[in-house]
Amino acid sequence: MTATAPETAPGPFHAGGGGGMLRVEDLGKRYRTGDLALRGVSFEVEAGQVVGLIGPSGAGKSTLIRCVNRLVEPTSGKVYLNDTDITALGRAGLRRVRRRIGMIFQEYALVERLTVMENVLSGRLGYVSFWRSFTRRYAQADIDKAFGLLDRVGLADQADKRADALSGGQRQRVGIARALEQDPELLLVDEPTASLDPKTSRQIMRLICEICAERNLPTIINIHDVLLAQQFVERIIGLRVGEVVFDGAPAELDEEVLTRIYGEEDWTAMRHRAEEDAREAADAAAMDIAREERMAGMV
Repeated sequence: MTATAPETAPGPFHAGGGGGMLRVEDLGKRYRTGDLALRGVSFEVEAGQVVGLIGPSGAGKSTLIRCVNRLVEPTSGKVYLNDTDITALGRAGLRRVRRRIGMIFQEYALVERLTVMENVLSGRLGYVSFWRSFTRRYAQADIDKAFGLLDRVGLADQADKRADALSGGQRQRVGIARALEQDPELLLVDEPTASLDPKTSRQIMRLICEICAERNLPTIINIHDVLLAQQFVERIIGLRVGEVVFDGAPAELDEEVLTRIYGEEDWTAMRHRAEEDAREAADAAAMDIAREERMAGMV
């Protein structure tokens, strides 16, 4: 499939969809092995709020995100998106509610042999018939919207490129556009920067937070980088051994709280290393801008 651009160039990005509210009540998950992954987790995320989910490996962060859209079945508790009890839905109802929940994955989850445009349009699969999806025939309105989203994430000129020819940062931008193609009411983001360098990680986090503000989307970001979370999100939930041990503003994450979440660590040294990474990324960005300005002056 070769993407056919609209006869007129896409206009400025317009937020679609509309945010809902997520409510999690006393959520628990015990695996068949007997391992308890989540214990009595409760919180709310309002429309437009971006929440960072932090904690050590094995704390239950990915399990929690997947219990929200029931990719993992919770053992107990309730999950509501607005007034819909997701945990009570049957198969057909669950398919319908998953249309309203966008998800961005750590490893991008793109179809490598398909183009950027085809991957973005796969966000509409829950809305089209089997034969339309099988033949990859989408409505022109969906295609026009996909062009607008690609423009918003900075990939307007990559629509016909295969996914396997993209860099990691570009692939994650495709994943963001695909999730937004659904017109979601809730966004779940699982480790979006784990495979990216520091500079690209900041760009991706900034992009996600800006788009969530534009669309008034409630969003949960499972993120391993504490300082990156503090820099971009407005609220942080800390998990330890499946329980919420912190829920508050990023500024409240002092050494005592971090130790409660992660255990003993030299947090001062960690902050210094992260600040040095941020300075190096800023210097590299400034050099890139200066190089582009020099090249433009030579044209």
